[in-house]
Amino acid sequence: MELLSTNLCFGGEHRRYRHASHALACDMEFAVFLPPAALGPEPAPVPVLYWLSGLTCTDQNFMQKAGAQRLAAQLGLAIVCPDTSPRGVNLPGEDDSYDFGSGAGFYLNATRQPWARHYRMYDYVVTELPALVEARLPVTDQRAISGHSMGGHGALVCALRNPGRYRSVSAFAPIAHPSQCPWGEKAFSGYLGDDRERWAAWDATLLIPQARERLPLLVDQGTADEFLDTQLNPEALVDACERHHHPIQLRMHRGYDHSYFFIASFIDDHLLHHAQALGLR
Repeated sequence: MELLSTNLCFGGEHRRYRHASHALACDMEFAVFLPPAALGPEPAPVPVLYWLSGLTCTDQNFMQKAGAQRLAAQLGLAIVCPDTSPRGVNLPGEDDSYDFGSGAGFYLNATRQPWARHYRMYDYVVTELPALVEARLPVTDQRAISGHSMGGHGALVCALRNPGRYRSVSAFAPIAHPSQCPWGEKAFSGYLGDDRERWAAWDATLLIPQARERLPLLVDQGTADEFLDTQLNPEALVDACERHHHPIQLRMHRGYDHSYFFIASFIDDHLLHHAQALGLR
């Protein structure tokens, strides 16, 4: 891991790293916030919240805009933010649109060429990055996962597909039923092909019926979100959870939009949700 930058923050430390990713066959950058408990002369390993960001974002959006570090420092919780896709792999069309290719990896493993070699963000987020972080930084293997929009979709899918890997999961304005919305249909057809049966493995709403672990889902959604009616469809996720007795709390917030102003307003609730599951409260 190559250390790119470091900043002190609420007694902890924000760092950015670059490393060679085997899963993605390219160099990747990620950010980590280490709380005070993980630093100093006698550091104690701390649990980790993995945050998955949305379309067009990098590792820096959450760290600079969400305002999570103050409470994370108090709780003794590390936060790791990966990028949202491979970068600079020179695939045709990777930079043509905001919702496919660069900045839009959708946290799946692509099977369609030419994307299959590099666009394996699921393997990267679930396996490769945690293994690297846990081997090289003062953190434990106690994990939580959360995210926003495309990243909320990713957090739900990662948790539902990996029973026992995460202690808790939450999401802000997730793309809850991607196989039935324009963003998801574009990404899934491009990365996976046109066989919709293959899409089901990457759709949280369709994963609920066969989930082998019933982690409670905390989902926050703004009523003034410009993508609520056309892209996000939280009602489909709630319906699936109710039919299959999967615990979910969907909190609708009047007047809030899709921005980081919304995330910053409620991020403490999510940190406390994860801290309780991780034994920090």
